[in-house]
Amino acid sequence: MSSATALRAGEAPATPAPFRWAPVLAVALSTFSVVTAEMMPVGLLTPIAGALGVAPGTAGTSLTITGVIAAVVAMFTPPLIGRADRRTVLVAFLALLALGNALSAVATSFAVFAAGRVLIGVAMGVVWSLAGGTGPRLADERHVGRAMTVIFSGVSIAMVAGVPLGTFAADLWGWRAAFHGLAGLSLVAAGAVLITLPRLKVAHRSELRGMLTPLRHPGVATGLVITALVVIGHFAAYTYVRPVLETGPGMTAMLIVAALAVFGAAGVLGNFAIGALAARDPRAALLIALGGIAIAAALLPVAVAGAAAALVVLALWGFTYGSVTVSTQSWIRVADPAQLERSSGLWSGVFNGGIAVGALLGGAVFDRTDGATVLWIAAGIVLAGLAVTLARRPRTDRD
Repeated sequence: MSSATALRAGEAPATPAPFRWAPVLAVALSTFSVVTAEMMPVGLLTPIAGALGVAPGTAGTSLTITGVIAAVVAMFTPPLIGRADRRTVLVAFLALLALGNALSAVATSFAVFAAGRVLIGVAMGVVWSLAGGTGPRLADERHVGRAMTVIFSGVSIAMVAGVPLGTFAADLWGWRAAFHGLAGLSLVAAGAVLITLPRLKVAHRSELRGMLTPLRHPGVATGLVITALVVIGHFAAYTYVRPVLETGPGMTAMLIVAALAVFGAAGVLGNFAIGALAARDPRAALLIALGGIAIAAALLPVAVAGAAAALVVLALWGFTYGSVTVSTQSWIRVADPAQLERSSGLWSGVFNGGIAVGALLGGAVFDRTDGATVLWIAAGIVLAGLAVTLARRPRTDRD
C-alpha cells in the first residue's frame, strides 16, 4: 500500500520493509490462536458436556456463542478502537483471549464455560478484524500478497488442523488441558506481537456512522456476498462430514480419523498454493476454491461407498477450502484498498456470522433429513457463490 493509499485508509504514512517474516508470522500465530479457540469445542463436545452436566447439543451452542459475538464485535472494531496503536490493541485482546481460554478450562458449569466463550468471541472479533489491515503495513506493494497469504494461513491451518491437534491433546491429558494449552499459546502470540511488530498508528479515527461505507463499493459488497455463501455452505456441510463418512461400508474409525487428517493436510497445502494465485487474481482463486468445494460436497455421499474415493474427495475439499480465507480477503483488498480496515472488519463479521448460520442451517436440515441431503444443499449454496464470482469482478474500469 502506498503512502497516499494509507492516508486515505486513515493509517499513518509508513514505508514498510519489502517483507519481514517475524511480524507477519506473529500475526499469523495470532489468527491461528483465535480461530483454534473458536473451533475447539467441535472435537470435544462429548467430554465437555459430560463434565458440565449438559447435553451435547447444549455444549455445541458454545460455538454459536463465539461466532455471533465475534461477528458483531468485528464489524464495530475500527470505530470503537479509534486511533489506538494497532499493536497495543492486538496484544491486549490476545491477553483477553488467554483469559477466555483459561476460564473455559476451569469452568465447573456451562454458564461459566459460556462466559469464557464470550471473552473468546470478543477477542476473536478484534484480532481477526485487524489482521486483514496489517499485511499492507508490514510489506511493500510487491510483497503484500505474500504477507496476506501467510497471515491468513493462521486461519486456514486452524480451521483444518487446529481442532484435530487439540482433540489429540485432549485424548492424552483431558479437555481442560487443551484449553489451558490454548491460553498459553495466546500469551505466546501476544508476546510475539509485542516484540516483533512496529507501532501501527492511524492518522484518523473511524466513525461509527462510516462503518458501512465500504458497502457502497460494488466490489466490496460482492466480496462479502461471496464470503457469506461459501462459509455458510461449507460449515453446513463440514459439520456433518463424520456422520456421512460413517455410512460408508469400509469406513472404519481409524479410516475416518485418517480422512479428517487428509482434509487438514490438504487444506494447509491449498492455503499456500491457491493463496499465491489469490494475491495476483483473487477471482480466479475463488473460482477454483468454490468449484472444488461444491464438487466435493456433492460427491462425498456417493464416494463413501469406497474408502479410497472418500479420501480423494476429502483431499479435494480440504485443498480448495484451505484457500477461502486468503482468497476472499484478497478480493476485499483489491476491491477497495483505501478502506481496508473497515472492509476487513465487515468481512470478519460476515465470515464469523456465516459460521454460525451454516452450523445452525446444517443442524436443522440434518435433524429432518440426513447427512447426504445436508451436503447436497450445501453444495448448492456454494454454487450460488460461484455464480456470483463468475458474474462480477473485485474492480471494474470505473473504479
